[in-house]
Amino acid sequence: MPLGSTTYHFKTLDELLVAALRQANEGFAKVVAGRGGLEDPRTDLAAELAAWMGEWLAGDRTGVELEYELYLAALRRPALRPVAAEWAEGVAALLSRRTDPVTARALVAVVDGICLQVLLTGAPYDEAYAREVLGRVLAGARE
Repeated sequence: MPLGSTTYHFKTLDELLVAALRQANEGFAKVVAGRGGLEDPRTDLAAELAAWMGEWLAGDRTGVELEYELYLAALRRPALRPVAAEWAEGVAALLSRRTDPVTARALVAVVDGICLQVLLTGAPYDEAYAREVLGRVLAGARE
């Protein structure tokens, strides 16, 4: 994109990064909404989450890496923090339809951790492993 186009639409680099992170958040939200597995209480939540991650990570790897780079840029750019938090809060709110809020936030943390491990190590995504770990979190909530 030409510099003139970006400076016309965005006054600062932070404004541009906020818009990019919002767009990245929408990409994951589309994966979640497209699957529609949360509506049915009989759906295995751990399996559904593991499938979400698999679908997301199977997409354009460069795009997924960019999304996480934007997400983690919030560590150094305070303007991005509310947008980064929106992603985690939005997914936790979706999951709270099926479990308690604390467990929902724990599931979001596990999803984040597994995705980061896959991206950082270059290892292939192991859906069975993800399903097992997420299932353990959910089982702990039931105890």
